[in-house]
Amino acid sequence: MRDTRTELLIQAEALVRGRGYAGFSYADLAAVVGIRKASIHHHFRTKEDLGAALVAAYEERYDEALAAIRAAHADGLARVEAYGRLYLSGVEQGLGCLCAALAIEGEALPERLRRDIVRFFERHIAWLEEVLREGQAKGEIRASLDPAVQARFVVSTLEGALLMERLLAGPRAFEGTLRALAESLR
Repeated sequence: MRDTRTELLIQAEALVRGRGYAGFSYADLAAVVGIRKASIHHHFRTKEDLGAALVAAYEERYDEALAAIRAAHADGLARVEAYGRLYLSGVEQGLGCLCAALAIEGEALPERLRRDIVRFFERHIAWLEEVLREGQAKGEIRASLDPAVQARFVVSTLEGALLMERLLAGPRAFEGTLRALAESLR
């Protein structure tokens, strides 16, 4: 059985990924978890504190996933494809990326959350840029590509495909986009 704090984070993440940060309240979260609204404040004094905890937990899961990808795949292209498959689970669940869902709200978010989201994306772009550079050095990724530009392109393409395909055609179409993306890097 999960503890209350963990359950709050799981359910709040699903709410944000499905509705956005402004699209849910502590009352919504309390109803989903089956506790009183005041109990949420015991764990997260403010919604901003909850949002920061959500991003931190999401970032930690992604850091673990990126390390696992690096350990499991020596080939740069395989690493990019494995990274893309992380987004596929969002398509399969009908949920957007947590940080993209938050980023959409931009200026309406507290500054602390905006900084956390920027850091999340900057870390992913830097990871991809390093993967692409290594892949170029081994001849796996087209040498004429600018890794900094392509890293942003990879994230943008995957975020856009996640947004579209969770509503339109689903996992099969997302996988087609991922194949096309990988092909563009060869």
